[in-house]
Parts: sequence; structure tokens; C-alpha cells
Amino acid sequence: MMKVLVTGGAGFIGSHLVDRLSQQAEYEVIILDNLLRGRLENIAHHRHNPRIDFVHGDVRRYGDVLDAMRGCQIVYHLAAQTRVMSSVSRVDACFETNVIGTFNVLKAAHHLEVSKVIFTSSGEVYGEPRHLPVDESHPLRSKNPYGASKVAAEVYCQVFQEIYALPVIVLRLSHVYGPRDVERVIPIWVRNALDGKDLIVYGGEQIIDIIWVEKVTEALLRATALPTPSEPINIGNGKGVPILTLAKRILELTNSPSQLVLKPPRAAEVVRYEPRVERMRTLLDLHPTEDALEHLPELITIWRESL
Repeated sequence: MMKVLVTGGAGFIGSHLVDRLSQQAEYEVIILDNLLRGRLENIAHHRHNPRIDFVHGDVRRYGDVLDAMRGCQIVYHLAAQTRVMSSVSRVDACFETNVIGTFNVLKAAHHLEVSKVIFTSSGEVYGEPRHLPVDESHPLRSKNPYGASKVAAEVYCQVFQEIYALPVIVLRLSHVYGPRDVERVIPIWVRNALDGKDLIVYGGEQIIDIIWVEKVTEALLRATALPTPSEPINIGNGKGVPILTLAKRILELTNSPSQLVLKPPRAAEVVRYEPRVERMRTLLDLHPTEDALEHLPELITIWRESL
């Protein structure tokens, strides 16, 4: 039996990872979540599973992290403040959760001699790309507090790996979509389309890289077997989707009368991001899909049935 900790395990990606871990009998899972964005309903179906334990705690408090991590061999660190615009309006909370929280996780993992930490970073660390596709050696020039917090967290991961010999794997995620996501562009637009409300588009020139949540959880699981030290790995589809294409696809699939409303671009948002995903292919044996939005009909059906 291998005991693992999933920080942010009641959140969007974290709860899907818990689902995958629960399907393998060799794992005992500890979920640490403060429930500010995570929701108990995301993990309610595990309530009676003796191999899964929920701890209501906060990565910003070292004692909470240390207590939850005791006895764990693997740590999946997903707890974070992940919304770009919220990081602008709540910059202190972003720093405390993403930087101090990550430092606490690394410090506890070193103290407890954890075998490996898998850290979820973001493509936001690159900022506005100097070249496309963006490989992992691209300079880290984030243009918003969220990206900056992930850069700082990555540096701490590197320091703990090089100075304290803590094995850490860094995955830089693109825009993840799937069930249980809330308060981000795809769930907001789908809900609005189903309700007949306008879809607000800021700028309209953006191209984003989108990846299905199940592929991300697979990447997290496969990263566990990677040797360390390891270079960061982009996790994405590798083919950018124009933001207007995404909006129009949602309107078509929902058969919605909603209108697209263009507003001025927001300075904190990256205009174009397309990652190079060769490391994902070679190191994790994960391959992009031809259509990044192939699961959008499935997702819309799930949300329509929940209304």
C-alpha cells in the first residue's frame, strides 16, 4: 500500500486525480483542501472508501501540511489560486497560496523524506511568448501575478531538489477543461450559452492551448515514475485554439441564441500560447489529440443535465 497526499484534492483537477488513484488498490489517499474553491461534492462519492481520507486544512499553514503529509511517499501538489484575473485583484492571496503554500509543501516533504513531489505549474510562467511553439527552455517572463507565483514556486522546487535532494517533478499545464471546473472561461461560457446570456470576449485575438482533464490526470500519474532530477514538462495539446473559435463552437453545440460581445483586451492575459509538447510525448508517452475540443459535446451534456 502506497500512501499519497493530494493537496487541493477537492478541487477541479485534484478531485479527478483522486478518482484515478481510487481505482488502483495499492493507493491510500489523503486529501488536503481548505474548500475555498474545492467542493466536498467533488469527492462525495469517496465518502465510504476506507482508503481515502479528507483533511480540512490549508497549505498556507505549515502545521496543516506537515500533519496531512505524515507517512506519505508521494505528494501531488495541486492546491493553488489558479485564476489569472483573481490573481490581479487578490494578489496577496495568490502569493500566499501559490508561493508560501508550495514552500510549506516542499519543506514538509523534505522533513518527512517524501519519495517524490509532483508539482503542477502553468504555461502562464512564460508570459507573452518570444517564439512559438513554446518549449520548456523559453524564458520565464510571466505577465500576471498568477504566472509570477508559479515562477517563484518553480524556483523553490529547483532549490529543494538541488540543495536538499528532494525529488520534484514540475508539470506546466495548459488551460485544462472538464467536469467540475467553475469560474473560468469554458464553464462560464457554457453556462451562459445554456441560459441564453451573452458570451463576453475580451480582446478576441487570443489563442489558447486547451487540454482535457483526464489527460492531465494521466500525466500526473505517469510523472510519478519519472527519474529525478527532471526538467519541467509542458502538458498541453500543442495546437492553439482561437478564443473566438471556442466561443462559436460552444454556441453551435448548445444551439444557443446567445450573442458574442467583444470588449477591450485585458492587460494581464497572454494573447497567444502554443506549447511544444515533445517532452510530454517522449517522457510520459502522452500524445495530443487532433481536436483539442473533442470532449466539449460530452462536457456540455454533463452541464445541461445538471441544470
